[in-house]
Amino acid sequence: MTHSLVTNLVALLDIETLDIDLYRGPRKPGAKGRVFGGQVIAQAFMAAQASIDDNKVAHSLHAYFLRAGDETLPIIFRVQRDFDGGSFANRRVIALQGGTPILTLSASFQRPETGLAHAALLADVPPPEDLIPLEGWADRLGDSVSATAQAFLRRPSAFEIRPVGQPSFVHRGEGPPRGGNWFRLRGAVPDDAALHRGILAYVSDYSLLSTAVIPHGHNLFDHAMQPASLDHAIWFHGAVPLDDWLLYSTDSPFAGDARGFATGKIHARDGRLVASVAQEGLIRLRPDRVPGSTVPHTP
Repeated sequence: MTHSLVTNLVALLDIETLDIDLYRGPRKPGAKGRVFGGQVIAQAFMAAQASIDDNKVAHSLHAYFLRAGDETLPIIFRVQRDFDGGSFANRRVIALQGGTPILTLSASFQRPETGLAHAALLADVPPPEDLIPLEGWADRLGDSVSATAQAFLRRPSAFEIRPVGQPSFVHRGEGPPRGGNWFRLRGAVPDDAALHRGILAYVSDYSLLSTAVIPHGHNLFDHAMQPASLDHAIWFHGAVPLDDWLLYSTDSPFAGDARGFATGKIHARDGRLVASVAQEGLIRLRPDRVPGSTVPHTP
């Protein structure tokens, strides 16, 4: 079961070439509903990567979510080659369904080189072995969370996730705007640096925005909450080691005007800073909404 989940994730990021700089991303098998934002980002990134024909590697991407995607349809990706230089290359990608843009993404690639270096340290948190997995929180929280939240916590995933403290998206009561999750893939994937970055892009959309509502006593499963990702950025700082645990530390320095801003750091277990992430999203309060009308996605 877990092996097939990882295999399905790899297949999801295996985009099909339709023509020069035109690609098609497969749909998630059996899925019905709104496309997980991390999937669109990751597939768009893989399309950009496919147009790079030398040894440059991605160091950053910036994406804007325009419309909700439909999981029952494939996504078409149109790539624009904005720049190809000796050290850097830039690509723009438009993700479309039914001829309508649902996301735009810009990505920058750099020829590897050495230079000055420093990095933020790994947070002082318990190791993953001392924490319970996400599905274990379903038993711990019990009837204190909704049936929808229970189903979300138990939903099968290609990633094993172990929250540091309460999972931020079902956090109860007010608290500091911080969160943390150890995560790792449940199986091996091909030794492909671009694919590893794509997988990290996929999971980077997980749990970020939820930290922005914690100080206000809400979580993303509150029926009055209308959350949606607006934009998303990732800076890759080095190779992505997917064969061990990674720590995703998140915080929200600002919320206002019905929007929340959150940042994240992804560290390897040995302390290396692998990536930095930032996202702004809608956190509109809508007391008139029907319970269960908005459900976060599992990566």
